Amino acid sequence: MDQQSYEKKIVGEKAAEYIEDGMTVGLGTGSTVAFTTKKLAERIKTEGLSIQAVSTSHATSELAKSLGIPLKDLNDVKKIDLTIDGCDEFDPDLNGIKGGGGALLFEKIVAVSSDKNIWVADASKSVRRLGAFPLPVEVLPFGWKHMFGAMEDKGLQPKLRMSGKDPFLTDSRNFILDCHVKEIEDAKSLAKWLNALPGVVENGLFINIADQVLLANNDKVDVITR
Repeated sequence: MDQQSYEKKIVGEKAAEYIEDGMTVGLGTGSTVAFTTKKLAERIKTEGLSIQAVSTSHATSELAKSLGIPLKDLNDVKKIDLTIDGCDEFDPDLNGIKGGGGALLFEKIVAVSSDKNIWVADASKSVRRLGAFPLPVEVLPFGWKHMFGAMEDKGLQPKLRMSGKDPFLTDSRNFILDCHVKEIEDAKSLAKWLNALPGVVENGLFINIADQVLLANNDKVDVITR
C-alpha cells in the first residue's frame, strides 16, 4: 500500500469512530470513504451498532449493501445526524471542491440535509486556495454546449468529462463540465454565477458545509474544525 492509500485508510477508518448507536448516517462517495464504510460494517458486526445509512451514489449503495449496512432513501428519513464524505480539495476555511467521482449533486443534497458534516482527506487535499483541482459542474445534456460556451466566455476553461468515447453520465444521467480555473478568487460568487445559468444542475463548490475535516498527517489524523 502506497503512502496516499495508507493515509486514506487511516483517516477513513478514524471517521467511523464518530458514528454512534442510533444514528442516521450519510455515506459519501470515493476511495477514502470506502474505508469508512467497511469499518462501519465491521463495527455493526462486532459491536452490534444499530444505525441506518443514506447513500450519496449508486457505487456507495452497492458497497454498503454488500457489507450488510442498512440503507434508507433520503425521502424516508427526517434528517441525517452525520454525513462522512471525501473531498477533492479543501481550503483553510473548510470550503471545498467535490465531484471528482461525479456524485456532487447527491452529495450536496445529503450534506445540506445533515446536522453535521465531516470530510476525510489525505494530505494532498489541503490547499491554500481552491481551484487546482478542476471544478465539476453538473449540467443537463439538453443544450450543454451553450452552458459550455458561457463558462468558456467567463474564462473557466471547461471540458466535457468523457467515459471512453462517450460523455460521462452522472447517477442522474447528466453531463459534467470540468472547469480548469487553477485558482478561484471568490468561490461564493462563482458558485452563485454557475447555478444561475439555465441548465446547470449543481456545481462542485461546497461552501460553509463541512464542520470538520479529518486530515491524514503521516501516521496520525489531525482534526480541523470550522
